[in-house]
Amino acid sequence: MEESVLLKKLELCLSEELAAVQIWDNFQPDQNIPDLIQKIGDRCHQKSVPVLINNRWELLNESMLDGVHFDQIPENYPHIIEKVKKPFINGLTCNNDLSYVHWATANRMDYISFCSIFPSTTSNSCELVDFSTVQAAAKISNLPIFLAGGIHPENVEKLNELDYSGIAVISGIMSSDQPNEAIKNYTKKLKINRK
Repeated sequence: MEESVLLKKLELCLSEELAAVQIWDNFQPDQNIPDLIQKIGDRCHQKSVPVLINNRWELLNESMLDGVHFDQIPENYPHIIEKVKKPFINGLTCNNDLSYVHWATANRMDYISFCSIFPSTTSNSCELVDFSTVQAAAKISNLPIFLAGGIHPENVEKLNELDYSGIAVISGIMSSDQPNEAIKNYTKKLKINRK
């Protein structure tokens, strides 16, 4: 979306409680990436919300980013750890292949995220994750588990059978004209369903 619209929506989002903000690595061809990261980081850090980048770990050294989320197991992960000159948050998207969970646990990632829990327009590159896979992951790893993909207030109660730390939402929040109200709706539904 257009940058000024994005930043306005972000400011509305930051009026609510967020665990983190992740920047998707799908920039416009003429995008000033460092400038955009700075603008997002400034707003988020004022609210003590960490900012992660999707995949592009090399940007950690050039910016105020707090971490990276990998969509795939990164090649030469020890090299990445060596090259990043500061402590950083890291997480991995997992699917139905539990070897991803084992890898993330062995490499001391900070969290794992399963995608896609439900069919989703923005998570169209992810396979649908079986709930049994998430349940198995909770038994083999103590990493925080996040769920993503197609999660809406109307289907969040279906997640009750899963042990998870939080959800990651894109279109359900950012497609709203009032994303702060969308967050409130998710939060309300999550609190009701997780009692």
